[in-house]
Amino acid sequence: MIEVVGLGRDHTDGARKLTVLDGIDLAIADGELVAVTGPSGSGKSTLLGLIAGLDRPTRGTVVIDGQDLGTMSEDQLARFRGRNLGFVFQSFQLIPTLTALENVRVPAELLGDFAVARRAGELLERVGLEDRAHHYPAQLSGGELQRVALARASLTRPRILLADEPTGNLDSASGALVLGLLLDLNRASTVVLVTHNPDIAARAGREVRLRDGTVAEIVARSAA
Repeated sequence: MIEVVGLGRDHTDGARKLTVLDGIDLAIADGELVAVTGPSGSGKSTLLGLIAGLDRPTRGTVVIDGQDLGTMSEDQLARFRGRNLGFVFQSFQLIPTLTALENVRVPAELLGDFAVARRAGELLERVGLEDRAHHYPAQLSGGELQRVALARASLTRPRILLADEPTGNLDSASGALVLGLLLDLNRASTVVLVTHNPDIAARAGREVRLRDGTVAEIVARSAA
């Protein structure tokens, strides 16, 4: 489903080149749940963004379901993401002027798929927020915002769901609820999540440990 080969990403800071990722090789099969872990600055979020096509690598390739993202224009990438990928940002990235229901509808409306947009209410009910559908982000708690973000990311039934620290800003109760939702979504989608939480990483079938922009270790385990 996801194949990353020789992936590298550099940034320039004045005259100095900073290597964020270097020589990442990784293959993720359809239906897997993979956790990406490592210390701050190890390249976890950068890797996720490159897999999502939100950023371009300096070198190497990202191939998703046989499609090389590096060969696509920005418009082609946007359409591909809209049909195949769901992304949950650490900071939620909800639109403050839209209600929870309207935020969940956004991916389908961008694709012009209004039949799919009608699933938004059903998804809010699934994440336990049917009574908050017409509230704005400023009126929601952190756990509620993350559940809205998960509902939005899963609206189009993406084959791949990517989540960047989906429980990082939440209390333990909200974090446990969001983890349960992610495990449920893994029944229909390949899930790749970045996390600092060892308990969450332990629930994944594989844990990819990054250090200094490289893969330090891959730990395989039976998902709980």
